[in-house]
Amino acid sequence: MIVNESAENYLETILILSQKLPVVRSVDIANELGFKKSSVSIAMKNLREKQHITVTESGFIYLTESGKAIAEMIYERHEFVSKWLESLGVPSDIAVEDACRIEHILSKESYAAIKKFVKENTP
Repeated sequence: MIVNESAENYLETILILSQKLPVVRSVDIANELGFKKSSVSIAMKNLREKQHITVTESGFIYLTESGKAIAEMIYERHEFVSKWLESLGVPSDIAVEDACRIEHILSKESYAAIKKFVKENTP
């Protein structure tokens, strides 16, 4: 399940938008990320080829099982790391921004160790 940071961001965005909107379209992703629709279309083509998403004839985008697994993993990391940083006194906006970077580069092993440490040392 190796994907690049850009693909992870797109999958996470699709997951988040699917929780807010009845359907997700390329234009929704472009608006959310501040990207050109043409850039999003290329990314959606790549994600479709890797079978992380399906796109209906109407242009509705859905996560496949593999896409959803990646998106949920990244989103969980994002939520955990941003809350942890905030608990350390980092301002919310900075914690969220830093979590966006950290969530992609942290190995599975390091994330598990940090999560375990925080849970064991938090009242």
